[in-house]
This record gives sequence, structure tokens and C-alpha cells, in this order.
Amino acid sequence: MTPAARFDRLDALRGAAIIWMAAFHLAFDLNHFKLLHPPHNFYSDPLWTLQRTAIVSSFLFCAGLSQAVALHQGQSGGRFWRRWLQIFDCAVLVSAGSALMFPNSWISFGVLHGIAVMLVLVRWMAPLKGWLWPIGAIVIALPQFVAHPFFDSRWTNWIGLATTKPITEDYVPVLPWLGVMCFGLAAGQWLLVHRPAWLQGALVSPLKPLAALGRWSLSFYMLHQPILIGMIMAYLHWMQ
Repeated sequence: MTPAARFDRLDALRGAAIIWMAAFHLAFDLNHFKLLHPPHNFYSDPLWTLQRTAIVSSFLFCAGLSQAVALHQGQSGGRFWRRWLQIFDCAVLVSAGSALMFPNSWISFGVLHGIAVMLVLVRWMAPLKGWLWPIGAIVIALPQFVAHPFFDSRWTNWIGLATTKPITEDYVPVLPWLGVMCFGLAAGQWLLVHRPAWLQGALVSPLKPLAALGRWSLSFYMLHQPILIGMIMAYLHWMQ
């Protein structure tokens, strides 16, 4: 089978998102180990909460773009589900690792959990094409108007209709974030028909490393935090 052509600009966009994410997590880790002075509140300070929203949005938008490309290239169901299983397995590892480090606020439905669920939904929704824009807008707006205590437990808060945000280190529920992935899918479908060069065009040399990194985004996501935390802990041990 001939390998599918790479979309370097899309890969570079994904690469830029994971670099931003790594920088955010480095600051979070330094703060967690009391190496930021003065200490920051990553849970309420707009400097950090707005960055988190932008980073997650960029990841999910890229995931929607990627699904548009995959479907355009005729990705088989088997290949989709193999990739999906990798994401699901990594989500389980994230939950386990966070439970060890943050037992009172472990991650039960973070960004990888959300992506795993949302990828299945947007693949099913892909034939809706232009309707994805209004659907995405409704999905984003819905949690602002609909909430119920039934959705406050860990078993149900993944839907996104909880009355209060759960205490967890990462929380990316289906609502409203599915809307962002819908926008990415719709944008990708439009670009592939009307402006394919925006995704497929050549990159200037300085951006090519970003594209290479973007092709290994899942591996980078899984490895960067253990490496960063390990480096900080080694530094603290050396400074004793």
C-alpha cells in the first residue's frame, strides 16, 4: 500500500501546538515544585487558564483537520481504529500516572480521553459537511444553558453538563469541546476542496522541524511530562 501523502503545514501547526503545551507544562511543573517565585495559581489566573483554553482548542482543531485529511485520503476503518486504540491506551496511562502524582485530583477525562471519544463522533458526523459549523456552535453553547447535578460525578462529568467543574488536573469533556473539533473537521473539508495548498504547501526551512515534531505528537505528549518532571527532580536532588 502506498503511504498517504503528508500535509506538512498541518503537521507544523500541530507541532507548534505541542511546543506551546510543553512550555505551559514546564511552567506548571516548576510551580508545582515551588520553583516559581512568586507562586502562580494555574487554576484561576487568566494568564494560565486562557492559555490552557487556547492550547486545548488548537489540539482539537488540528484533530478535526486531521480527520478531514484522513477521510479525504480514504483512511480505512481498520487504520482508524488502530490509531484510536493507541490514543485510548495512552489515555489510560495518563489516568494511572496522574493518580500516582495527584491522588486527589487525578485525570479521569482529560484531553486524550476527550479526543478518543470525539474522534469517533466526528468520523460519524463527517457526511454532514457544511452543517458542522452550526452544529459545532450549538455544542459549544449548550453547556452554558444546560446543566444538572446528575452530571457532576466522575462517571458522568465527561459529557460536559456538570453544574461545577470537577477537581482534576485536566478536564476536556465532550461538551463544549466537540464543537471545536467539528470546526476543525468542517474547515478541513472546505480547505481540501477550495484551498488545498493551505494545508499541503511547502514549508520554509525553519518550520520543517515543527512538521517533523507534529508527526510524532502522541509520542511527544506521552514522554514530555515524565522527562520534564524527571529533570526538575534531578535538579532539586543535585541542589540539596
